[in-house]
Amino acid sequence: MAGGIATALGAKSIRGNQRINNATTESPWVRRLIIGTGLFYFTIFLLLPLGAVFVEAFRKGVDAYLAALVEPDAMSAIKLTLITALVSVPLNLVFGVSAAWAITKFNFPGKRFLITLIDLPFSVSPVIAGLIFVLVFGAQGWFGSWFLDNDIKIIFAVPGILLATIFVTFPFVARELIPLMEAQGKEEEEAAIVLGARGWQVFRYVTLPNILWGVIYGVVLCNARAMGEFGAVSVVSGHIRGETNSLPLHVEILYNEYNFAAAFAVASLLAVLALLTLLIKTYVEWKAAQVNAQHKED
Repeated sequence: MAGGIATALGAKSIRGNQRINNATTESPWVRRLIIGTGLFYFTIFLLLPLGAVFVEAFRKGVDAYLAALVEPDAMSAIKLTLITALVSVPLNLVFGVSAAWAITKFNFPGKRFLITLIDLPFSVSPVIAGLIFVLVFGAQGWFGSWFLDNDIKIIFAVPGILLATIFVTFPFVARELIPLMEAQGKEEEEAAIVLGARGWQVFRYVTLPNILWGVIYGVVLCNARAMGEFGAVSVVSGHIRGETNSLPLHVEILYNEYNFAAAFAVASLLAVLALLTLLIKTYVEWKAAQVNAQHKED
């Protein structure tokens, strides 16, 4: 009797597993269709355009390619792009870590409002963001006359480009760290405080090691956006050749002048930076997954 019941239950379990497998396993032609569709879109919308950039960049030969990159206006654009990234990324790193620490570790009035403000650049068009700074710091803006009287130039100068870039990139580090730190909770920090650790010691020896790869991931994304930003920078730069043109703006000017080889040469430099960013991002994701797995085992 008992054996018959066990056999019946086993058969029922097998049939149940088969139904689950049938419900979650697609037929071969469906899998091929899905994979083929993904590869088709990847090829048409990513691989071919990326390949076209490098083909057009080297169409006139290596000498013409190198000449387009070492040309004075191109070197000025490269320098401005690097300066913009070197200023905006560290500032956003400090803000992002501070904001994430405050939001995840403390309760205070206006907490939800702060989170909303952090997300604001994601919902505002970069062109509108640039226009905001023009209305505030431009010659006809709220504070424009004061800056003119004191011989301080913000719009159509490097400070305006820095402000616009910082605005459009400041959510990246914070939005990467907030869910990570919320998932980790406060237990380890509270234990460290009970053992006598001070605020900076808690952050340095407890919090920072747990969020390190998240910080690096946010910095990589922030740096990629800072170097490739076009809309906001285009509004506040004034397109002054050799002075306020970043790499994306320089590409636009070369293309509008029908200097296609030089335009694609400079564009290829941005593409290389994007590919390097993608490789670093992939490595950071892999390393973070390993660290999380090791943390769970411990």
